[in-house]
Amino acid sequence: MCSMFKRTQWLVCVSLLCGLLLSGCKKKEEPLLPIVIVEKPEKKDVQIYGEYVGTIRAESTVEIHARVEGYLEKMMFEEGKRVEQGDPLFIISPAVYKARVEKAKAQLRKNEVQAAKAARDVERLAPLYEQHAASQLDLDNAIAAKENAEADVAMSKADLEQAELELSYTQVISPISGYISERLVDIGTLVGPGANSKLAVVVKSDTVDVDFKMTALDYLRAERRNVKFGVQDTTRSWQPTVSVTLADNSEYPVKGVVDFADPSVDPNTGTFTVRAILPNPNRKLLPGQSTRVKLLLDVRERAIVIPRKAIAIEGGGAFIYVLRRDDVAEKRFVQIGPEIENSVVIERGLGENERVVIEGYHKLEPNVKVQPILSSDEKAIQALREKEEE
Repeated sequence: MCSMFKRTQWLVCVSLLCGLLLSGCKKKEEPLLPIVIVEKPEKKDVQIYGEYVGTIRAESTVEIHARVEGYLEKMMFEEGKRVEQGDPLFIISPAVYKARVEKAKAQLRKNEVQAAKAARDVERLAPLYEQHAASQLDLDNAIAAKENAEADVAMSKADLEQAELELSYTQVISPISGYISERLVDIGTLVGPGANSKLAVVVKSDTVDVDFKMTALDYLRAERRNVKFGVQDTTRSWQPTVSVTLADNSEYPVKGVVDFADPSVDPNTGTFTVRAILPNPNRKLLPGQSTRVKLLLDVRERAIVIPRKAIAIEGGGAFIYVLRRDDVAEKRFVQIGPEIENSVVIERGLGENERVVIEGYHKLEPNVKVQPILSSDEKAIQALREKEEE
């Protein structure tokens, strides 16, 4: 009886011990795995921009000057408005220049009469000389008089052309189409090539230039991608376009193209000048305005891109956590490229179909099994956020 009781106690102890062992084994089989959010890299064309400070410059800015001296009689335009090429702008008193034209015409007629008489003298003396009725000296004098008269006619014609040209300068016309400034001198002022010669300014700004400085390093990077600033390359699917900001820091809706790059670098600044041309039909871009220039430097075709938050830095190197097929997190160093907004281009070290830990990598160690949640699973992520807040 006693031995049976002891045997029963032994069986109970063994049963309890087995239960504890089984319980312990069950806990080891179902450990709490770290929860991380993962997503696959995105493969897309990445546009890489450089930002610079530029200055808006009108396509043409022409100063209107008086080319002859006289009193300013009339202004024939509305200040600040558009004028067309050839439109009359000012009238300078023309009376003196009209008189010079008339005098030059009279002198020309006089010289032409004298030249005609000298020609007739030569025609009359030539046969007499052949008949020995006139001397060689008489004929030579007649020929010389004819040639002098012809030279006087040529000189009179030149004087007349100059007088007519000066008369035409009394009507000041616009050399280009554009918008004219206010007048710089008052009506009745004595103007001329010396003092008070500048009358107004005409600005052609339907198209504007944008000047900005680029570094020699930008130039080398562009050369590596076979980008020639100022040269249109039809073999490439993109061109180095430019966008600029308006005075309110909004982006101008029309893009421009680079049409010139200085072939030399300024040794004092290490930069070179680049020019872009932009249409400006509504005159939103004002000449002289400073602007931020955004230049498309490169397009990385089919680049592998991941969120910036997935990258950590250690010892000067960048690393990420990548999940193997068995959901084990692998620490991997990668070579990163340009940053675009909140994303980074991965140059080397990552395949396009791998899963990258974008949140939760701070609680991981290499070769630890994890419980992944896809970044597209919004419900699971929301549940995880609520659990973390509790």
